[in-house]
Amino acid sequence: MKFFITNQNKAERVVRFIVAIFLLPAPLVYNNNPFAIAQAIVGSILIFNAFSGMCIIYRFFGANTCKV
Repeated sequence: MKFFITNQNKAERVVRFIVAIFLLPAPLVYNNNPFAIAQAIVGSILIFNAFSGMCIIYRFFGANTCKV
């Protein structure tokens, strides 16, 4: 069983990457408050999804937006 199965289409990956670019530097801009750290954590998850093409939540629910 493969762990990294692509289940996102290319457009969705690009959108996740763009959103992650704005969320990752939040602790630097907002002085490390808890909300900024939470934004950076969400941004890191989105950047992982964008590069790997696999969303764990999609996999859990059996969703797949990638063309077979």
